[in-house]
Amino acid sequence: MSVAVEPVKEARLPLEVPHAPKPVPPPAPVGTPVIDARSYRFWYGDTQALFDLTLAVPRRSVTAFIGPSGCGKSTFLRSINRLNELIPRTRHEGDILLEGVSVFSRGVDAVTLRRQVGMVFQQPNPFPKSIFDNVAYGPRLNGLAPEREMPERVERALRRAALWDEVKDRLQSPGTGLSGGQQQRLCIARALANEPEVLLMDEPCSALDPAATLRVEELMVELKEAYSIVIVTHNMQQASRVSDYTGFFYLGRLIEFGDTKQLFTRPRDERTEAYITGRFG
Repeated sequence: MSVAVEPVKEARLPLEVPHAPKPVPPPAPVGTPVIDARSYRFWYGDTQALFDLTLAVPRRSVTAFIGPSGCGKSTFLRSINRLNELIPRTRHEGDILLEGVSVFSRGVDAVTLRRQVGMVFQQPNPFPKSIFDNVAYGPRLNGLAPEREMPERVERALRRAALWDEVKDRLQSPGTGLSGGQQQRLCIARALANEPEVLLMDEPCSALDPAATLRVEELMVELKEAYSIVIVTHNMQQASRVSDYTGFFYLGRLIEFGDTKQLFTRPRDERTEAYITGRFG
């Protein structure tokens, strides 16, 4: 007896974002947001990279941004502490608030902002200085503590970055002599020494081996007790492991933003589902 088999429908990937995308539902509020983007748009010259981003990043949590390469994740991250201003012929519209104050306000100094919003980059970039001087660099530059208090501040930052026990007996050794994973944690300690409110991490584990990646992920979970952390990652497993909230970027737009477990198990938008199930990206 023959059985009729219904043909399998081919998954269709939306190549274009509609002109009027669905509104992105915000996550459940957790107090006041630490970062609040309002209809934020950004251009590199004549090319628009970000379109009408509106989202509120909850404090004391890990928020991850995922999406294909070139979709605007890192551009938005660098907008939060105004690093994009260092690139010629860029401009923006809309606003980004940090603790309720626009980061673009005339009275906001960019250097002070970057102390409040620390940044850890994809490749570890320790200065060609000793381990101690790497961590003390920011506090010295910003006049955050007298020199007699610097050893305590350096130790505190290294402990928070889970590096103190590994380097306490060689603080005068070059930071560049550490392993890749240790260098990345040194960069995290250098950012923490400025006592920021927010820590931005742009693919912080992409250049690390699995063991070093695990240590940095564990560190993120520990640090969110005291800091608000925003990461960009291409590793969806990493986003699901460490983040409390996740935003999916596609073609310069924020397609979906919400609780990480909900987004990965019950995405509201078909483009999110297509990406996290590997149908494109």
